[in-house]
Amino acid sequence: MLRSSPLVSWKSLLAAALLWLPITVQASDRAMHDALEAARDQQWQAIDQAAVDQHVLAGYVEYHRLKASLPRAAPERVLQYIDAHRDSPLADWMRGQAISAYGEAGRYDRLRAVAQGVPESTERQCHYYAALLSTQPAEAARGGRELWKVGRSQPEACNPLFNTLRTRGDIGPPETWERMMLAWQNGESGMVSYLGRQLGPAWNKGQAIMERLQSDYSAITRVPTCIGPDCRGSGALYAAAMHGFTRADTEAALEAWRKISPHLSIASQHRRAIEHDLVFYSLVRDIRQNRGWVDDIMPRLADAELLELRTRVALGDRDWQGVIGWIEGMEAEQRDKARWQYWLGRAHAQVGNGSASQAAYQHAATERDFYGFAAADRLGQPYALSMASTQVDPAVRDRVSHSAVVERTEALLRIDEPGLAASEWYTAATRASESEARAMADYAQRRGWYARLVQTTIAAELWDALPWRFPEAYRDQFMRWGQQTGVDPYMLMGIARRESAYNPDALSSAGARGLMQLMPGTAANVSRQLGLADPGPYGVLDPATNIRLGSTYIRDMIQRYSGNRLAAAAAYNAGPHRVDRWLRDNPSQEFDLFVESIPFHETRAYVQAVMTYRVIFESLANGGDTRGVALLTPAERQGRYDGTLQARN
Repeated sequence: MLRSSPLVSWKSLLAAALLWLPITVQASDRAMHDALEAARDQQWQAIDQAAVDQHVLAGYVEYHRLKASLPRAAPERVLQYIDAHRDSPLADWMRGQAISAYGEAGRYDRLRAVAQGVPESTERQCHYYAALLSTQPAEAARGGRELWKVGRSQPEACNPLFNTLRTRGDIGPPETWERMMLAWQNGESGMVSYLGRQLGPAWNKGQAIMERLQSDYSAITRVPTCIGPDCRGSGALYAAAMHGFTRADTEAALEAWRKISPHLSIASQHRRAIEHDLVFYSLVRDIRQNRGWVDDIMPRLADAELLELRTRVALGDRDWQGVIGWIEGMEAEQRDKARWQYWLGRAHAQVGNGSASQAAYQHAATERDFYGFAAADRLGQPYALSMASTQVDPAVRDRVSHSAVVERTEALLRIDEPGLAASEWYTAATRASESEARAMADYAQRRGWYARLVQTTIAAELWDALPWRFPEAYRDQFMRWGQQTGVDPYMLMGIARRESAYNPDALSSAGARGLMQLMPGTAANVSRQLGLADPGPYGVLDPATNIRLGSTYIRDMIQRYSGNRLAAAAAYNAGPHRVDRWLRDNPSQEFDLFVESIPFHETRAYVQAVMTYRVIFESLANGGDTRGVALLTPAERQGRYDGTLQARN
């Protein structure tokens, strides 16, 4: 259905959804919808309690009633509710609401009664540790100091905890100084001033040094190495100052660090943070003068992120022996991934180590991802799908189909509460046994809940259940518009799967919408190109419209890059102007070096995922057989990746 207006009344939606239901069920659902809306507004007199008491969703109305009675409600009542709804997200939500309400009211005895371990949110953690001050003071101090040690403001709920810890001396001037330095590092000038006013005269000299460094980072070689009483402020100040210096002028910062480092006595975590920054920015900014120091310090840091970055720099330099060395320096868990085994194979091949190259490729080719498939191509063998069966035990299928979670999810969908329905379903999938999760995936597939099906496999970690992870959702539309635009329909499926996991209502933080995550401006431009009216921000959510426009846009990108789908996929994610610049500034002769040279991690992962998913979709269409399925075309495999890739109109 094309959504022409955001102001579609719930009554029309509900009426359409309820047409097939018995009259009694329709009436009960309407009563529940009205009751839930009233409960959210605390309009208790408007609720027909008798009509909803026996409804499968009665707990949702009860949730709002109990929430509204907090903190007056006794913890025993809260715990009874939690126990009655332990198979629903309602239990965790109610526990969280009770912790917040009891904490705000200072009813710490009640909070301790309902808490079950450390809560997730910062606000509730502060209430939780405040409640432990009288019963577990050491644990409260430990948790409170961790919450304190951040360079930004914390929720007001933290104030009682922090004030008590400061009064007790668990948070003293050294901790205040460290937080002040973190705030400086984060650019929180107001917080720096606030914390500075809380320090005594013993820290005046340290504050003066900080002010000097704020205006001149290079002065770091000329300031005292002992900051604060007993030098307890040195590490935090040097870490904050060097962070800013490194970002401003990495080459000068390293020169300064090499001068002062041997004479500086600071904690290992501060030294490590400084050196991590220096290595990271030296590599990202390709400062060749720093390379010798970087390579000397890397083994001691043994940091997975930096080893990946250093290996990518070696690839950019075509330093194949260096590639081998840096990959072999990785921990086994990182080194054994298909990506690095592939590059180990490539590097060994480049330096003439044929047997080592083949062994690395064989290792990589066991994985179901972009580099695993690329390694299989190097070996001339089929791709490893490692596909598991999606057969479900009939007894488990029947039990799950009639379970409370299915009943609640179906009812929530009937009353137009898709968000609550998703919470019910995913909570159950996360907690389910493997056989139950498989039955849930089977149910979602039979109901045509494609987005819920994909998310079920993620929540339950059913990674090899490929027909469920990559369902034939909207297949007719992809086939139709693939044929119309001349774009491989399996690539279209791969883009939609990566972009939205088949959620037609997906909305990104940047404003991209629908199955293929189109920005409203892009949708308007493509519609104009096709002679269509602008679908607007809601019309673009219509699956058929979204697929048509997205197919046309990726077709334009493929044409822009002379038929090359790797560059087109990168442009779909990051924009064509960035890809134009990458091709111009970092030319390469092979596809793998182009992919690895993409500077944005998100776009590198996106290109790999789309091409991998495309292979999986085509293989599933062939009954799971990968023979005849190719990751890349000959032109993509053998062509140059530079400015010549851009089509000349």
